Amino acid sequence: MQTLTNPQITSSVSAQAAFLEIDHVSKIYPTPRGDYTVLDGVNLTVQEGEFVCVIGHSGCGKSTLLNMVSGFAQPTSGEVRLNGKVITRPGPERMVVFQNYSLLPWKTAFENIYLAVNSVYPEKRKQEKIDIVRHHLAMVGLEDAANKKPGQLSGGMKQRVSIARALSIYPEILILDEPFGALDAITREELQDELVKIWEEHRITIMMITHDIDEALFLADRIVMMTNGPAAKIGEIMDVHFPHPRKRSQMMEDPEYYTLRNQALNFLFGRYAHHED
Repeated sequence: MQTLTNPQITSSVSAQAAFLEIDHVSKIYPTPRGDYTVLDGVNLTVQEGEFVCVIGHSGCGKSTLLNMVSGFAQPTSGEVRLNGKVITRPGPERMVVFQNYSLLPWKTAFENIYLAVNSVYPEKRKQEKIDIVRHHLAMVGLEDAANKKPGQLSGGMKQRVSIARALSIYPEILILDEPFGALDAITREELQDELVKIWEEHRITIMMITHDIDEALFLADRIVMMTNGPAAKIGEIMDVHFPHPRKRSQMMEDPEYYTLRNQALNFLFGRYAHHED
């Protein structure tokens, strides 16, 4: 019996699957003592609309990896591709939210978001841009804080503004570099809940760095676990199959949650325990 294959169909399926490709990526920095390899041969494909968390010990190259996705850094070898195009510089289709908020302190919450919208969509009518800003402030529950400057906002409110600003230009990928790391536990959980709700409604592709296993389990479809640096690689990728919409209380009652949690803990603190010199 002969099996026939259609190369056009195969090519189409591959193209759909390859939304974001990290292809044999290595990053090497020259130092006075010789080359320092941060990442060595990293391969990862992210599906469109997927939520991926990257975890690992300090120095494993998590931020370096996401900087190459955002275009702030370039691989020493290998390629990072979005929709088949090599990423060579930052672009509005890839928005980043940092831990330190990165808001202009002399501008209000509204003005910080408007600045991004106006920069990316200068051709839009002013009222249309105002409506976009208001919509995204409402999305993160900050309509009443629109005219407040960052100094008048709590840490959680500042991060809400940062997330609203990133989403306001409708990027293809949202890149989150430990966005909740500086927040207290209660605010952190509140923002995790909001982020899950926003993602479930809009299904934007998200890549996020976190050190928090429980945060990764609550948010992600897949958890990418890095080996220790130098010359870090992807050590293991863990699928998180809890259905959406997710509720924290229901997940924590599921035995599978603790199976996955123990698997991640064993990877980070057993197989790849981080020992300081």
